[in-house]
Amino acid sequence: MRRLLAVLAVLVMASACGGGSNSATPAPTMDPDAPTANLEQDQPASTTSTMADASSTTSTTVPEPTMDSDAPTANLEQDQPASTTSTTAPKPTASPATTIEPADESTAPESTSESDGDGGPSVNQPANPFTSTDPDLRNCLIAALGQQTYDELATRQPGPEEQQAMGPCMGPTQDDMGPADTDPVRSDNDNGPSDNQPANPFTSTDPDLRNCLIAALGQQTYDELATRQPGPEEQQAMGPCMGPTQGGAGPSDTAASDGPGGPEPGTESVQPTYPPHLTAPLLLGNSAAPTGFDDCMITQIGGERLGELRSKQPPSDSENDLAALCLLQLQVSPELLEGSDRPFESVGPTDPNSNQNQSTETITVTYPSTSYSVAPGGTSGFFTTAQNADITLSAVGFNDTGGPLRFNRPSGLTTDGARLIMTDVFNNRVLIWNTAPTHTNQAPDLVLGQPNFTTNEPGTGRNQLNWPMSASTDGTRLAVTDTNNDRILIWTEFPTSNAEPADIILSGGTTANPSKSNIQWPWGVWTDGTRVAVASTKSGSVLIWNSFPTYDGQPADLLLTGSGHIGTPRQITSNGNSLIVGDHNATAGGGSEAGTFFWTSFPTTDQQPYDFFVVDPLGEEQAAPWLRGDFTDDDRLLMMGNTLHIWDDPPESAADRPSLSNLGPGNVGGYDFRWGDYSTVAVVGGRIYITTNGSSLVVYDSIPTSATQKPDFVLGATDLYVDANIENFVMSNPVPVSNGTSLFASSDFDNRLFVWKNLPDESGAAPDVIYHFCWYGNEETASRHQCEDIFGPWDNTLHGDSFALAGGTRLLIWTELPLEGNLPEYDFKGSVGSVQFDELTGVAMDEHYFYVADKRASAVYVWAGIPDGTHEPVATLAVNQPTGLSSDGTWLAVTSSMGHGAQMFRVDQITTSGAPATVGGVGIFNLPGGTTVAGGHLFVADTGNSQVHVWQDVTDAIAGQSADLILGASGASDTQPEITRNQMFWPAAASFDGSYLWVGERKFSGRLVRFSPTG
Repeated sequence: MRRLLAVLAVLVMASACGGGSNSATPAPTMDPDAPTANLEQDQPASTTSTMADASSTTSTTVPEPTMDSDAPTANLEQDQPASTTSTTAPKPTASPATTIEPADESTAPESTSESDGDGGPSVNQPANPFTSTDPDLRNCLIAALGQQTYDELATRQPGPEEQQAMGPCMGPTQDDMGPADTDPVRSDNDNGPSDNQPANPFTSTDPDLRNCLIAALGQQTYDELATRQPGPEEQQAMGPCMGPTQGGAGPSDTAASDGPGGPEPGTESVQPTYPPHLTAPLLLGNSAAPTGFDDCMITQIGGERLGELRSKQPPSDSENDLAALCLLQLQVSPELLEGSDRPFESVGPTDPNSNQNQSTETITVTYPSTSYSVAPGGTSGFFTTAQNADITLSAVGFNDTGGPLRFNRPSGLTTDGARLIMTDVFNNRVLIWNTAPTHTNQAPDLVLGQPNFTTNEPGTGRNQLNWPMSASTDGTRLAVTDTNNDRILIWTEFPTSNAEPADIILSGGTTANPSKSNIQWPWGVWTDGTRVAVASTKSGSVLIWNSFPTYDGQPADLLLTGSGHIGTPRQITSNGNSLIVGDHNATAGGGSEAGTFFWTSFPTTDQQPYDFFVVDPLGEEQAAPWLRGDFTDDDRLLMMGNTLHIWDDPPESAADRPSLSNLGPGNVGGYDFRWGDYSTVAVVGGRIYITTNGSSLVVYDSIPTSATQKPDFVLGATDLYVDANIENFVMSNPVPVSNGTSLFASSDFDNRLFVWKNLPDESGAAPDVIYHFCWYGNEETASRHQCEDIFGPWDNTLHGDSFALAGGTRLLIWTELPLEGNLPEYDFKGSVGSVQFDELTGVAMDEHYFYVADKRASAVYVWAGIPDGTHEPVATLAVNQPTGLSSDGTWLAVTSSMGHGAQMFRVDQITTSGAPATVGGVGIFNLPGGTTVAGGHLFVADTGNSQVHVWQDVTDAIAGQSADLILGASGASDTQPEITRNQMFWPAAASFDGSYLWVGERKFSGRLVRFSPTG
């Protein structure tokens, strides 16, 4: 049964799906016709268990296409994660509904607070409501009066204002009752309230209440409040845990209400209307909740508790009662909830060491606590070339890092034995700790590339950087790869001030041909103060200077190409006696694959052959990332691949296995280092520093001695298991779509859908809702980010109230917009009817048709209306490797990245033989990621050229005219990727909602920027 797990917390879940990886990276993607752009999609693979239903027993791993040996000099690599997906097509499924049987009355708690006096109240109706054992009454009174007043009123009469506040809590059964004059009812001992009805919630035995209070206040404060009164802020934090809020109810006295509607309804009056078999499925997430229901329940029981209900345990009687009150308040017709009659299937908490796992086919939903300015819309005019963007999401803001300890893809670790140097790649800066950090909050002392710790704009000056990947120092000299500026910056004396300019710049060449004077897109650098080695990534070579360079542009002394086997070399590791080069696209094994070249002695001659090549250091013959790392003072080698490997002695052959390897993300007891392009290692004073793809820096206080040993602390994230990107709502590959009221952005890399119910009008706004397309078997697998049933949506679309996501071999369709955490109506895995899915890369719909693009099948399938599995496509369009779809009801735009353009089909000719028109082509666009047609306009995200081409009239584009304007660049010749207000870094998807243009950047950026017409 598909389950909806909702964790309504102040922050998004710590253990999120993305950022990490669970298996090795397969071969990268390169098309033989790829142009000269450098777009690499080096995404780690994720091994997943997709369990569609009991019949889905056959699975296959979708392989990645490999780089052709004759590929030209472009490096637009689409290294998407391999996704193990079911080949057995499930039936289309609607959002499941479940029921829960009414609770057995015999299980209701009984009062033990009966008075000893002959005139005392009965058990079922205590004279004093402040000693009642009714949890609903208790929670309501505490919410209305506060804990302190509630406790006081156990021994005194309420005043008039207090009686008014009490009124809504008393319900129809309290019509004629006034507060009693008796003493508070106590248990047989005189030391306090009874165990079943504690006056102090912090001594309650109710596990739900306890868990909620701990989540709201923390364990330490919870323990303290067992013996003291909570303060105002603590009372406010407690509020959601204490039961219904009465703020919306009018005051009343203890008698019947004077209003025309009679007394305020209590749970007894609403239960017959909304019995548990209707409320339980809503609380459990097995039925789509009506608009406003979740917000109401969050107010009543807190987001943490609602999340628990939707992930682990059935609701209590009182929670069903509160749900009924919410439904009454929202005026939801019970008839709309009928039909949810599937038996409830309990899912209990899982023991990490047991085999008890949660059910399959689960979508997790979180609700970040958020508020943001809402865009007014109603803009007029059109856009202009190189205009500024207004806001950016998936980022702190323009020219804003968020501070010295907010990283965005940290990498390039190096040390002189005391200092720690780290490149902060997406923030265009190098951070320097004069003393390597020893605790979580130790901020760096110095920044290069920026004047301070808050700015991040790129530049080309000697004191500026654009995407610095690596650094190396001997303690006196410092070398940094200024990757997107195609140069190496060298400081001959170690910098001592922020933004200190470099002394020497090594650069040269304009082609991808290997030569000693050609440095193209350099990723790796190493120096011992005498020699310098550089990985010239785009030119497929390693350059070596035998003596330290002394002037700008000085050519190298040696050139290495690994006998032509070096493809796109990345990081360099050396102790001065050997040389190790990690390569994303090596051909040493015959095909293109990630691996590592080893020279057991440092090269001294041109084209000196490498000694051996390693793919998987564990020898398991599985795909693995290239290695990069550091040597200890006693010459042990520590390398980061998909996990941390340690050799006691440098390996002498490919057969030399590590002495110790962390079990990694794919094995019980391992740790997910969230390896990726940015993973590096440095050893300082016995501590091990490791950068992660989750924008954090994790640290071991000593060299690990166990395969299950976890790091000791982290910088840049709240804990060792958090992906800081997800924690800060930073996406990779955001694909936006907006209807002018709400904004949606999906990400195949992050396996998520972000939802803003309103259009944000400020940078860095957190979403209202996040859908996570993975689930964890238990807490232990969650700590390793071992996602099951993973889904990476490549494209999205909406029309009216319908919304869809497509990616891999899966298609999700909502018939109501996913604004409240509601589940999709249809979840197609592997096929729809007779249409088999190979690699879905596009989805669109309009008032006429529903379209799905399958890249591997080179086809676009067209259905009349939303497919439900019972009817076949009305047309199939042949398009070479389609990678995105868009329709405005008049034109269907089919993007072909490898074709460097888009095919434009007239919608009214879809079912006939109408031939498409072509927009763009080789030499015009460079691997465009998306083409959007909206309102008669056309927008092409020209990814490889970091531009968005805009035609005010789509027919002008079809007629072959040049774009009316270009966004993200000063003109057609400006192709440098940059993260500024008026520059873009690999835009790949756009959505125009009539008021705003939303553009998502891909791979090596990840911003979601908004442009407004200029009037």
